[in-house]
Amino acid sequence: MTIKVLVADDHGAIRAGLVLILSNADGIEVVGEAADGAAAIRQARALKPDVVLMDVRMPGVDGIAATRELTTEGLCQVLVLTTFDLDEYVHGALRADAAGFLLKSVEAARLVEAVRLVAAGEGVLAPQVTRKLISAFASAAPAPVAAPGLDDLTDREREVLSCLGEGLSNAEIGSRLYIGETTVKTHVSRVLTKLNLRSRVQAAILAQEAGI
Repeated sequence: MTIKVLVADDHGAIRAGLVLILSNADGIEVVGEAADGAAAIRQARALKPDVVLMDVRMPGVDGIAATRELTTEGLCQVLVLTTFDLDEYVHGALRADAAGFLLKSVEAARLVEAVRLVAAGEGVLAPQVTRKLISAFASAAPAPVAAPGLDDLTDREREVLSCLGEGLSNAEIGSRLYIGETTVKTHVSRVLTKLNLRSRVQAAILAQEAGI
């Protein structure tokens, strides 16, 4: 099954590089490009991509606003491109329900892998910033939260939620808990359902906020 991707970045050279990398990857098709958030929204509505690779800082409608629009409409998954020193933008994108975050310096292989993971429903957080971003975001909360549904989690589901709070992938969770990836996916699905969350990134935030 081909993964359809829309690339949104206001820098032509960066956008061209991203398009080149993705176009050369097996099973990925770049269906469109956008130089600002408004264009990304229009094209996503028209082209129905599986994933939008979204820059944060763009003229007019920025990447955060565009992400919020796309996720609210349920049009696609959004993988945000950021730089290490723009935490405030990443926090906004977290609240906008982005599926993941990559640094613009990401290597080609990691970019392709991230697109595939996001298309498959997994969240992706750049390893260089995972703990820093989630911890900083959670520290903004006045106190640990008691989210509805936490008491309904089984011990194993709480372990999985804790792993999500560290930004671990399904494979990494499976390795740590000595369970298969299919079982991990089942647990993640149950955690999201019980906590009424839309993404594993939201689960990661909640895990940090709840001190799990």
